[in-house]
Parts: sequence; structure tokens; C-alpha cells
Amino acid sequence: MAESTRGLLDTSVVIDLTSIDPGRLPDESAVAAITLAELAAGPHAANDPDEAARRQDRLQWAAATWEALAFDADAARAYGRVFAAVRAAGQSHRPRLAGLLVAATAVSNGLPVYTRNADDFSALEGLLEVVAV
Repeated sequence: MAESTRGLLDTSVVIDLTSIDPGRLPDESAVAAITLAELAAGPHAANDPDEAARRQDRLQWAAATWEALAFDADAARAYGRVFAAVRAAGQSHRPRLAGLLVAATAVSNGLPVYTRNADDFSALEGLLEVVAV
């Protein structure tokens, strides 16, 4: 029998979840509270009322589906390592701040991150397992 997989879904995966082959996802998934924050901003960023409603539905569905992993003191300490890795790679943390906070949550919980934007995590090799989906 194959070992069960666990992973943290990046916001990009939650947004595209219905179009992703379930075989590419972990058996047990979690999301970060940061992902819920990004999803909560989504309806306010939409210019179209129908898109805003779809984004609100996605937020409510995600909040009901997962108990989000908190950005706690362990994640804050992990963020220091994430920041250092990004800086050492000569990248700016600012344009990918939310993704890096998600990465820190994954690091602090010992989970790989599943993402549609693997390049955003390229500086974290050796610190975090990144699974591109």
C-alpha cells in the first residue's frame, strides 16, 4: 500500500482546484490562514459583480472545507529562514510576501507546499519541498 501524502495547498491551487487532476494533490491537504486572507481580499479586488460573487463563494467554501493553519510563532521564526533564503538568492520578498508567508507556514508544520507557481518558491530549495501542480 502506498504511503499517504500530506501537503499545504498554496492559494493558487485553491483557486484552480476544480481544474487540477486530484491525483496530483496530496491525500490530506491543509491551507494556511494567509490563503484565507488572500481569498478574503479577492471579492474586493474584482471589478465585475459576478466575479466578486464567485470569489466570495470560493472563500466561503475554502473556510468551510479546511481549518486553516495559523501563522503562529513557529511560522514567524520559519519566515526568518524563508526571508534569508530569498534574500541570499537576490530576490525581493515584497512581490511574493503572501506566498512566502504560506511557505513559512508549510515549513513550520513540516509540510510540502503544492502550488501552481513553483517559480515563486525557487529560492527555498533545501528549506521547503515544493510540488508543482
